[in-house]
Amino acid sequence: MSSSQYRFVTRWRVEGTPEEVYRLVDDPAGFVRWWPAVWLRVELLDPGDREGVGKVVRYLSKGWLPYLLRWTARTIEKEFPHRIVLRASGDFEGEGRWSFKADGSHADIEYLWMIEANKPLLRYLSFLLRPLFAANHRWAMARGEESLRLELARRRARSAGALARVAAPPQPTFLSQRRRRRLGLPVPNDGKVNAEPVAAPDHGGR
Repeated sequence: MSSSQYRFVTRWRVEGTPEEVYRLVDDPAGFVRWWPAVWLRVELLDPGDREGVGKVVRYLSKGWLPYLLRWTARTIEKEFPHRIVLRASGDFEGEGRWSFKADGSHADIEYLWMIEANKPLLRYLSFLLRPLFAANHRWAMARGEESLRLELARRRARSAGALARVAAPPQPTFLSQRRRRRLGLPVPNDGKVNAEPVAAPDHGGR
């Protein structure tokens, strides 16, 4: 494995069902709302077939570190509610594999992420900063598990009071109002960030 190649395995365990988690992961437009620490912009370029195979999504994402990642994912395989496989291109090339399993009242989720960095910062400094880049990925996925737990709790809330007790998801780091405006992202409003997904432009697709 070259210094610019990475292989990450992330495992989550949450109270819920594989079906619930699968649907959340299979709806990337919702990432901006419930997993905002990582997903800054999501644009659907092609919905794919009736099952969503062939779906193409463009992302602007980040971890704890201030650098941004611009990349595209194509869904190449799906089996509800067990597996989603993605092919990534852009600032990195590779493949991501989500798997979902039931364990009593909990769901076990695994994400296998195998990529090679194309972004110059990652590609040319991997030999020196590889541990830092790996820690950045782990931070992003940890925020994902935390945010997923909150989203599942929000969906199960049975009263306004219960919903109010669910904390807001973690927000992105190193993202000032000025930087948000420069990137065309929502800016904080009355102490809160608009959590609605950024609207994708019309690319003339389906």
